[in-house]
Amino acid sequence: MKRVLVANRGAVARRVIRALRTLGIESVAVYSEADRDLPYLSEADVALPIGPAPASQSYLNRDTLLRVARECGADALHPGYGFLSENADFAEAVEQAGMVFVGPSPRWIRMLGHKTQARDAMRALGMPMAPSSAVLGCDLEAVRQAAETLGYPVLIKPATGGGGIGMIPLACPQDVDTEWGRARLIAERSFGGSELYLEKLLRDPRHVEFQFLADRHGQLRCLYERDCSTQRRHQKVLEEAPAPGLERAALQDMAARLEAMLSGIGYDVIGTVEMLYTPETGFSFLEINTRLQVEHAVTESVTGVDIVAAQLRLAAGERMADVLPLVPPLSGHAIEARVYAEDPVRFLPSPGVLQEFAPPAMAGVRIETGYATGCRVSSHYDPMLAKVIASAQTRRQALDLLKAALAQFRVAGVKTNIPFVLRLLDDPEFRAGRVSTGMVARMLEESRATAHAA
Repeated sequence: MKRVLVANRGAVARRVIRALRTLGIESVAVYSEADRDLPYLSEADVALPIGPAPASQSYLNRDTLLRVARECGADALHPGYGFLSENADFAEAVEQAGMVFVGPSPRWIRMLGHKTQARDAMRALGMPMAPSSAVLGCDLEAVRQAAETLGYPVLIKPATGGGGIGMIPLACPQDVDTEWGRARLIAERSFGGSELYLEKLLRDPRHVEFQFLADRHGQLRCLYERDCSTQRRHQKVLEEAPAPGLERAALQDMAARLEAMLSGIGYDVIGTVEMLYTPETGFSFLEINTRLQVEHAVTESVTGVDIVAAQLRLAAGERMADVLPLVPPLSGHAIEARVYAEDPVRFLPSPGVLQEFAPPAMAGVRIETGYATGCRVSSHYDPMLAKVIASAQTRRQALDLLKAALAQFRVAGVKTNIPFVLRLLDDPEFRAGRVSTGMVARMLEESRATAHAA
């Protein structure tokens, strides 16, 4: 690779540009009209416009991205995460245009990006998983029958896409009439497809994911796990590594099983297997994300591996023995907070101009952001402002460091979720490592009940 087009925006675009610089590869940034003043554009070797603010006319416009990539002489394209990163047709079009798609081969994206197909494939390999339905259409009676078969409560999930978007719980048959149509609209708007299925809803599971790197020659490595259980409405808020409170032997056994399954089918470049865990059921397969994860920096912090640089080298055809000869041992603990431009009480997006944007500069704290003072946070995109990653020798030290960093993070002009995250970091259950996907909802409900009583 000599020149790579970064087909994304914000923090991930800046992160990929930084990795390209370390590898001595030219970077080409692209930007919509809404993003033309973002600071990382000047860090790229070339920055090119791709259209109006709406993502459908810029970052999701496949024809424009391919045209710009060809015209600027790019020999590879990095999709980042979100947008077109898990679009198999786009990945295939990139390859047909004579460029490297910096991600798994299109066949893996196609097979594993569709959630029910991925479940069928992994079930055939012996993967444990919670019960689920096939893809369901507009027949609400069929939806109700499938839910009755699984047993309420169930979870509506888009068959394509990810990031917790469009996942809606159903507690009873009466919910189907309103929630099924709402889920279809969300899936169509977010992922360009309205296919949905049902999955048995586990009560308060842990959300644990395993990070993989692989070459195109049959070698694959697992870089341990991350715990992403601290979620609000299925959206991750805090991610950490290693997973607290789980037996290392059980985690190693699951990682080894996944490693054997994925290497056995020839999976390549990068991916994350997401699992749910309860003491009663053990691990259950959730999905495979065929891309770089938002929370990759957590794993980088406890392994010392530059995952983005490795992804680029592996996609270019280098062998694992040259990129990552051995998996390094886990070192210390890392935790990441996602800082959003949103109301910390109602959790509604808070777009606007950043009159002040001053991330903390502290030892052991890493900041990933695409913004600076004076930038506008557009309503057209995800409202994430930054990722704050704290690393220390112990979990308690990492939590305290993250808390101190967030307390020093100065933002004016938009509201942020920092007060909410600070409450999470002080929660006794969270600090004790007793995390689950239902923890945040319980905490918010307790706060509402206390406020009502007062």
